[in-house]
Amino acid sequence: MVEVTFENVSKHFGKVIAVNNFNLKVEDGDFLVLLGPSGCGKTTALRLVAGLETPDAGNIYIGDVLANYLSPRERNVALVFQSYALYPYMKVFDNIAFPLKIRKFMNEEIKKRVHQTAELLEINHLLDRKPRQLSGGQQQRVALARALVRNPQLFLMDEPLSNLDAKLRVIMRTELKKLHQKLKITTIYVTHDQEEAMTLGTKVAIMNEGTLQQVGSSAEVYNSPANIFVAGFIGSPAMNMLDGEFIEKNGKVVGNFGIISLPLPHEIAEKCQSRKLILGIRPEHIGIAKEKTADALKAKVEVVEPLGREWMLLINVKGKPLTVVMKPAEFIELGVEIYAKFDEEKMHIFDKASGKRLEF
Repeated sequence: MVEVTFENVSKHFGKVIAVNNFNLKVEDGDFLVLLGPSGCGKTTALRLVAGLETPDAGNIYIGDVLANYLSPRERNVALVFQSYALYPYMKVFDNIAFPLKIRKFMNEEIKKRVHQTAELLEINHLLDRKPRQLSGGQQQRVALARALVRNPQLFLMDEPLSNLDAKLRVIMRTELKKLHQKLKITTIYVTHDQEEAMTLGTKVAIMNEGTLQQVGSSAEVYNSPANIFVAGFIGSPAMNMLDGEFIEKNGKVVGNFGIISLPLPHEIAEKCQSRKLILGIRPEHIGIAKEKTADALKAKVEVVEPLGREWMLLINVKGKPLTVVMKPAEFIELGVEIYAKFDEEKMHIFDKASGKRLEF
């Protein structure tokens, strides 16, 4: 096991900045997920660690070793990609054994390691089959076994589950998590699927346009987003956002967000680069009632989406659309008037100019 450190790393492809002044430390034994939209630089960051790309600036350390100019083979890392890249003419045993054979391991050692790894991934019964005889999930396990068999110090995965159907992805997520808990191999995992990231990662690093936006546990990035991008990207359905501004009146600071006004501490005025603010609140933090309650907002139900154990609503409050997630309720019908109340302890205030969440 090993730590991985990015120090001011940048990578350009012509005029495109793929990774920009990237600083990140992956602790020994972490399962760190690089999460972000397509083109945000997460795969490039992974390839820089693997040695498939060389940084234009900055340093990458694997353990205490500067890895910038080490070949992929010298780094002792295992890669699993979106494509399983299994050799179709080889049996599963030989696919798993291939990395050991090219490194001139003795036959007995190869046999021992292949069977140990196959047992770990529960594919012993598949060793005599060829890839075309396997399901997608079984092929994924073989690809993992081939990466694991040589005892790498670091595991790198680039969207390895994206070719699987939805049900199988959930199963394989569980298997990957169990595998990491058992082996404790430091892992960097790339995905654009936030559900995958939140369930798998001991830490999640969110990227956008080549820059690191926030690093933290799933709970941290969900409950305390560092900026507007993270707040909007994490969570499904997305966080509700309301434009507003703060007003200083009679020695008090008030945030006016159109449908709601909030008293704010004076620190807001000191921290904000402009008077423009954004109020963010997640759909599950808006309460819905049939009767009017204190500070409730009158609203109209425009869309009802039953999702089994919960419903998703689109409501209209004074011309502002808001998404709400709630438990099923008999009084909710299309077009009915209801009352919505924000959970003030769960609201987030952002500086519109800088995008940063304002803590107070």
